[in-house]
Amino acid sequence: MLELAEKARTARTSDEMAALLETHVREALHPKTLACYLHGKDVWLNTTGSSLPQLPAAIVKGDSSLNDLNELMEKGKTWEVSLTGFVVSTRFSALTPFEAECVVPIMGRDAGPLGMLVLGPRLSEEPYSGEDKQLLESVAGQAGIALENILLAEKMAERMEADKRAAHEIDIAREVQARLFPQVRPPLKTLQYDGTCIQVREVGGDYYDFLDMGPQRLGIVLADISGKGIAAALLMANLQANLRSQYAIALEDPGKLLSSVNQLFYENTPDDRYATLFFADYDEASRKLRYVNCGHNPPIVLRADGNVERLRATGTVLGLFEKWECSTQEITLRPGDLLVIFSDGVTEAMEGVGEEFGELRFLACLRSCQSLVPDLLLAKVVSTVQGFTGGRLTDDLTLVIAQVS
Repeated sequence: MLELAEKARTARTSDEMAALLETHVREALHPKTLACYLHGKDVWLNTTGSSLPQLPAAIVKGDSSLNDLNELMEKGKTWEVSLTGFVVSTRFSALTPFEAECVVPIMGRDAGPLGMLVLGPRLSEEPYSGEDKQLLESVAGQAGIALENILLAEKMAERMEADKRAAHEIDIAREVQARLFPQVRPPLKTLQYDGTCIQVREVGGDYYDFLDMGPQRLGIVLADISGKGIAAALLMANLQANLRSQYAIALEDPGKLLSSVNQLFYENTPDDRYATLFFADYDEASRKLRYVNCGHNPPIVLRADGNVERLRATGTVLGLFEKWECSTQEITLRPGDLLVIFSDGVTEAMEGVGEEFGELRFLACLRSCQSLVPDLLLAKVVSTVQGFTGGRLTDDLTLVIAQVS
């Protein structure tokens, strides 16, 4: 039994533990028949070893026919079996071939019954003594602790494997979403532009895009999906697909494009989900910018002379209302002007005591670096916001900057 206690600590599976129990109990007490039943997922007690009879499927948790068995198991003590009484009344006739004389519950510390040993008559035909029963209870106690540890390790391994699979799937989702952001920037002579999106989770709901709308025409999009994480990322992909499949409509009427996008978004999203979106169409020949603002933060036009204009909403958010309309506005950009489109992850970024970065700090940062090319200005804004928050962003930060030359 001391050898069993030592080996029990090294058992890695329930089957290994059952095999150890059978081997050592057989060597110590020499029963004619011996079986070890363990707790299974679908049946209350599950045999180990293909040569052992399986207990009836009727023996499941809550079976009213098992009142005697449940009561005895809960006591956790070794008990003798009456084949003509207990076994038959509990539909436990599968033990009849064992000529069962002794049943030993294997109890966990907290998990309740984990299994049991069923012993037939001894080869010596002597009855099991009180010392034998004490020995069996001691063995069952050690086995119960070992089995609980094994089950805990199995659950931890399952959880780790599930987490590993989830992490792998998230990695794939992140790679896929990264490909949804613009991979090519259509070249223009009078406009330098760049964009970035810094996500607080592996994937997110912010989206920006640059659309080739023909010679000397560029579409600029920035959207913010309500919510965060996987759900927002899926809706972001849906919105991107809708826009990219129809954006040619915007050549004639940006409002018509967004009306169609709203209808599709409304039909394919939950009632509490929506998107704010800014869409602009820049014509290099005239330097005119047509835009539709669907409930988004007003983009900033920082003029070369220092004046500021805000491109305010021309319609409400996308996806909440079936009946939706907007207007299209137009401004002229001049050399030296900056167009800055951003998500609320910029202005609402918070430092430790809950103070927001805010539009005043944002404007001050833009003014101080207005002469920088867009990619350097983007980097400056991002570093300033991250410095303000101590690197702890709570929302996706998305930014597009275009500079007219």
